[in-house]
Order: sequence, then C-alpha cells, then structure tokens
Amino acid sequence: MVSCSAPGKIYLFGEHAVVYGEPAIACAVELRTRVRAEFGDSILIQSQIGKTGIDFEKHPYVSAVIEKMRELVPIEGVFLTVDSEIPVGSGLGSSAAVTIASIGALNELFGCGLSLEEIAKLGHEIEIGVQGAASPTDTYVSTFGGLVLIPERRKLKTPDCGIVIGDTGVFSSTKELVASVRRLRETYPELIGPLMSSIGRISGLGEALVLAGDYPSIGRLMNVNQGLLDALGVNCLELSQLIYSARTAGAFGAKITGAGGGGCMVALAAADSCTQVAEAIENAGGRVIITRPTEQGLKVD
Repeated sequence: MVSCSAPGKIYLFGEHAVVYGEPAIACAVELRTRVRAEFGDSILIQSQIGKTGIDFEKHPYVSAVIEKMRELVPIEGVFLTVDSEIPVGSGLGSSAAVTIASIGALNELFGCGLSLEEIAKLGHEIEIGVQGAASPTDTYVSTFGGLVLIPERRKLKTPDCGIVIGDTGVFSSTKELVASVRRLRETYPELIGPLMSSIGRISGLGEALVLAGDYPSIGRLMNVNQGLLDALGVNCLELSQLIYSARTAGAFGAKITGAGGGGCMVALAAADSCTQVAEAIENAGGRVIITRPTEQGLKVD
C-alpha cells in the first residue's frame, strides 16, 4: 500500500489573461488531496462520492488516470481511496490535485519510474481528455509546489504570509466563463486586448514584489487585478461581498482565484491578521479556509 498527496493552488495574478498568453503567478497551498493505492482483485475507487469501479461520471479523473497508466503497466486490480481537503469546483485546482496524487500513487505502487516532469505532463493530458481543454498551470503547480511564474514555469520565492480563502458555495463553470470572456474580447477587441495586457503587466510587476517580500504592495496589485477581472464580467455579488469584507478587516489584498462567477476568493494577510480576516469573510456568508503557501508538491506520505 502506498499513499501520495498533492496540493491545491491559488492565483495571485493573471487568471483569464493567461489563456491569451499573458503571464500569471500561481501558488501551491497547504490544502491537499491524498490518494491511497493498494493491490486488489478488481478496480475499485472510494471517495466521499461513494465506491465505484472505472466510472467517468462519478470519478472521471481517477478513472482516466487508471486507463492512462494501463498504457504503461498492466493494472488488473487496484483499490484507490481518495481523501481531499480541497473544495470541488472552487478554483483551487481540485481536479489537478486528485489527478496528480492518483498518478503518483500508481507510479509508486507499480514501479513505473515516472519523473515529476512526466507526471505533470501526463496529468495535463488527462485533464484535457476529461475537460476538453485545460491549462498546464494547475497540474504543474500541484506536481512541483511553490510559487510559479507561468508560462515560463519559473519558481519564485514562496511568500511567508497567511492565505485566507473564502468559498461562496456558488457553483461556476470554468468552461462557460472562459467562453464568455472570449466573446467579450471578440466583440470589443480594442478594449479587452489592452485590458488583458494590463493583467499580464501586473504579473510582471508582482514578480519583483514577491522577490522583495513586499506584501502590502502585492496586495494592492491583487486589488487592481480584481478590478480588471470585474471589468471582464467574471465577478458576482457573493464574491464581491467576501472580497470587500476581507479588505476592510485588514487583508493586504483580496481577489477572485480561478475562473470567478462563484467559487472562491483569496486574501493575503499577515499571520496575526488571518483570524480577523477569516471572521469577516465568514460574517459575509463565506465558508473559510485559513492556509499557507507550500513548497511541497507531490509527495509520498
């Protein structure tokens, strides 16, 4: 039996613009999905959803991982147990984490010898297969951990501060939101093109601030980034309420993380401010998670 875990992620800067080649900065956070793998007589997948065999309705990512790994090694019987701290469909990279952790567990159990680079690449291919389209960002950050500048995949200095996540509980479809932004860009290219470039420049400025550990300035750029995301039409009332509550309570900055339209927001805060920021988000109706950045990506537990 072997157990592997992989982290979720947040975006400090750059979501949506990264789809059009602009830089973004994403950070692994200490919210993990764990997958335990052991030999069995048949294929079984156990999670909070229930117990199934290969099932692309209930367990699409784990099922796809098993099918893909069967191309490398014969897998006649295996029992996978999934336990996740990452809310599903919230912009925190839950699908990437379960994909990478599943590959890692099977890689260890069956001695496939895949490197981290190969695991990240395979994870991206699996996400594309399940979703139809997927950025390599989530699977890369989940595999390697830390703070990463995309698309260069350059590791930056991991922030030494608190992260407070507020979950609206409102479901949003990444696919639909990305399509909506694309339609807006096609309708008003002379407006939305420069807006995307501005979001990209924020990531460029943010890189130097991260290296300097200037968290108040990072927070201010997060707030500017949020204003531009609002202009793209990916905000919603529930997210705004949580974002402004966090800022009022003393967060360095707060913004959407992920596609928007629901899901989660993220606030950067000093360690001694996390509790009051969390209470403000909770009072505004959000489900709160206090966490930290992590250098640790995929690991054998």
